[in-house]
Amino acid sequence: MHVEKKTSPSGGTTAALITVSTEERGGVDQAVEELLAEHGAVFLRGIGVAGPEHFRAVVDRFSEKLLDYRHGNSPRTQIGDGVYTSTDYPAGYDISLHNEMSYAPTWPSRLFFSCLVEPATGGATHLADGRALLRDLDSVVRDRFEGLGVTYRQNMHGGVGFGKSWQATYDTEDRKKVEEFLTAAQVGFEWTADNGLRTWQMRPGARSHQVSGDAVWFNQADQWHVSNLPEAEREALLGMVEHEQDLPLSVSYGDGSRITTEDLDTVRETAGRHALDVPWQCGDVLMVDNMSVLHGRRAFTGDRRILVSMA
Repeated sequence: MHVEKKTSPSGGTTAALITVSTEERGGVDQAVEELLAEHGAVFLRGIGVAGPEHFRAVVDRFSEKLLDYRHGNSPRTQIGDGVYTSTDYPAGYDISLHNEMSYAPTWPSRLFFSCLVEPATGGATHLADGRALLRDLDSVVRDRFEGLGVTYRQNMHGGVGFGKSWQATYDTEDRKKVEEFLTAAQVGFEWTADNGLRTWQMRPGARSHQVSGDAVWFNQADQWHVSNLPEAEREALLGMVEHEQDLPLSVSYGDGSRITTEDLDTVRETAGRHALDVPWQCGDVLMVDNMSVLHGRRAFTGDRRILVSMA
């Protein structure tokens, strides 16, 4: 077993890269746990994951129970029990750094990724330490997010429309089950006349890590904001609605005041300054502490197949 530390140019984000032989197990799992607690991200290289079943077996070594993706907003496909494609988002665009499902009442504590097909160029699952992001963020912007929180709004169609349907989001055709889930999650909702569903929920902009107690950036305001869309898509969608709140996803500060593009550009710049890119190799596994470390995806060319599980 060989351990190498990978650190962003800023020094703010570090991931451990553990290289092992195919059959090596002695001490590996303990090293993963210790390094994950220290840095929030660990790559495991050399075990040669070749398919969903093998990936699931590796994940089961480090987690007792996997989560489904109900209430998720990202396009992805389930390919096995607790195993999904990492995203079906088009290859030509970056996916910005974020904490998975930080808009939801509950979220995964750990994320597991594995590379079955490495891209020709690009395609890294880049990382940023949420402690460093919160610490180095402009104090005025940080105070707004910490003091006001974030309100997320989602508009889901009933089967025909743009964005995700509520049936796909909650994996059911039963409106009563959706209502029960949302009520339990303390998410506001209303049904629309055309069988669509509107939801809204207010969450903190930062949280304390559930184990370490460290203050961490923990929200997805950037991804839910209209400025995150490619320009052509943004203009097309805005031309189809009367108000931003009618978009499939929209976001404001918790008091209802507008989150400006300038505030989010400051967040993006700070996160980008701490970004760490480790190119994928076929068979790699990446484990991420979802509260400590943000993840994203670089645009890529060629084929790329990355699996994900959440726990």
